Amino acid sequence: MSKVTLIAAAAVGAITGAATTALFVGGKKQTAATTVPATLPQNSVSSSAPNQHSAAVPPSVINSLQQDLKTPINPAGLFEYGFPGPINDLANRKALVSAYDRRTRNPMWVAEHITAESLKVKGGDRKNSVFVEDPEIPAKFQAKLKDYFRSGYDRGHQVPAADAKWSQQAMDDTFFLSNMCPQVGEGFNRDYWSHFEDFCRRLTHKYPSVRIVTGPLYLPRQYPDGKWRVSYEVIGSPANVAVPTHFYKVIFAEGPNPKSDPVAIGAFVLPNARIDNKTKLTDFEVPLEAVERASGLEFATLLPNHRKKELCKQIECSITVREFNNARKELPAPKQ
Repeated sequence: MSKVTLIAAAAVGAITGAATTALFVGGKKQTAATTVPATLPQNSVSSSAPNQHSAAVPPSVINSLQQDLKTPINPAGLFEYGFPGPINDLANRKALVSAYDRRTRNPMWVAEHITAESLKVKGGDRKNSVFVEDPEIPAKFQAKLKDYFRSGYDRGHQVPAADAKWSQQAMDDTFFLSNMCPQVGEGFNRDYWSHFEDFCRRLTHKYPSVRIVTGPLYLPRQYPDGKWRVSYEVIGSPANVAVPTHFYKVIFAEGPNPKSDPVAIGAFVLPNARIDNKTKLTDFEVPLEAVERASGLEFATLLPNHRKKELCKQIECSITVREFNNARKELPAPKQ
């Protein structure tokens, strides 16, 4: 996949529907990150609502209604029965922080933090972890284990288990299906994607602190009639879980002083498909704005421009091909 490839992103509008934005893969720049409340307690799951299963009326809506009480109608009266949403099911666990997309049954983003010290600790063992449905997600919006069975796709970690070996609970956190997306197995999840994850870990050899945001994308492609359309498979019975067309990673490599040192930022978009291990990682490097437009998210909006550096101009961005034990990524055979 070359940098001359055109990436197009579908930006969904709350009222007007989907607007397609063409993004060119080739430059580098900008930044991105979603703000997580600093007061969110450890190992909690919350949303924009009083409880994680219902949404609260936004204050801006309440204020606008209070300012105009002379209208002959009251559309907001609907909220007496409950606010429709959306709800992002924000989860804060030992190994990760994530926001869940109930519509696609995939995470929207999952954030992690790794250091050389955290990667050295061996407090958890993958053999003791099992894939589980996330009980904090309402049952009707959960991705299910049965959705992946015989689907032809791996349960692809967004935060890899190998990044959370410092405790068993942290490693277990990475096995919730809310941290998974359907990924092509051979040639991607078990190969190039694993090598990319290893690249992220190797960044801790140079940088004392590395933060990574990972998530799925659903990008349009141009059809023979010249029109652009978003098309993706949905797995499960009934079909519930969307199969992303692409995945992104936004990497923040921090210096010893996170308050003042430059932050090296790298943004990458990879197709959910077999990738030859000979392909250069820089072929998937994109401007940060491309990820923002495609995902509808913003990253590092509070980071001053003078502190932003381009990761692949600071270090060599390349994968090291290694053999990984992928047995645990495969679904068990059905019982006879």
